[in-house]
Amino acid sequence: MIEKVTVLINPLSGHGHGPIAGRKAVARLRERGIGVTEIIGTDADDAKAAAARAIEEGTDALVVVGGDGAISIALQAAAQSDTPIGLIPAGTGNDHAREFGIPVGDPAAAADVIVDGEVQESDLAKITLEDGTVVWAGTIVASGFDSLVTERANRMTWPKGKMRYNLAILAEFAQLKPLDYTIELDDQKLDAKVTLVAVGNGRSYGGGMQICPKADKTDGLLDLTVVNYGSRLRLIRFFPRVFKGTHVDLDEVQTFRSRKVVLRSEGITAYADGDKVGPLPVTIEAVPKALRILSHQPA
Repeated sequence: MIEKVTVLINPLSGHGHGPIAGRKAVARLRERGIGVTEIIGTDADDAKAAAARAIEEGTDALVVVGGDGAISIALQAAAQSDTPIGLIPAGTGNDHAREFGIPVGDPAAAADVIVDGEVQESDLAKITLEDGTVVWAGTIVASGFDSLVTERANRMTWPKGKMRYNLAILAEFAQLKPLDYTIELDDQKLDAKVTLVAVGNGRSYGGGMQICPKADKTDGLLDLTVVNYGSRLRLIRFFPRVFKGTHVDLDEVQTFRSRKVVLRSEGITAYADGDKVGPLPVTIEAVPKALRILSHQPA
């Protein structure tokens, strides 16, 4: 039974809407008789340390108010612990919330899930960098074209908001070139020229793009979507289909399933749950039941 929770609020989520959603969720939790301790990190490292302290000191649940980036912070603290996390979606993408059927756009309803829901178990992806650093991910580990777009957008100071990413996409599209990848799976090794490689514990990223549409976060395996290099025309027809998951039927797309994946490519950076992880090579492993989460539906 949930009696006391720690609520971690990302003040920057959803273009500053995180605190508004947080106030509504906290009010609902207290209305339902739940004791609430609020924490707001000054930056990602501070938030991660605060979340880890909350779990170490004891809380019935770590509740995250924010988007997938904020949830990623919580995963680093809660992975392989007995403390479940609860989600109050307040970001732009909210792909974790979609995976677990958490109401988006209604903080009070999401708070009710924390009170009335059940603890479900879910796999996580464990990412190990070459220097031994470990990062936990719940949805997609992205590398290639999509991570290059994010890298470029992060370097840009103008314009603000979504238009910056649109311009970054156009710039990377104009410079499109094949990326030399080595992909090691449980039972095979691939050398290929690709546009992007996505490794999924969950199905979507980017606010509902079903890049790994058949991923199952309870099967102990990772799903891979490999988009082989092709013409710009082929890439143009690829992206609209990602939102329905039908891109996997295209000739240039290959899908695989593996417990462990090693990705190697010179000059490419991996992103997970929308946040920067680090340069390839990376080793990604599916860790069964590494996450406990409050949800109305089975994980």
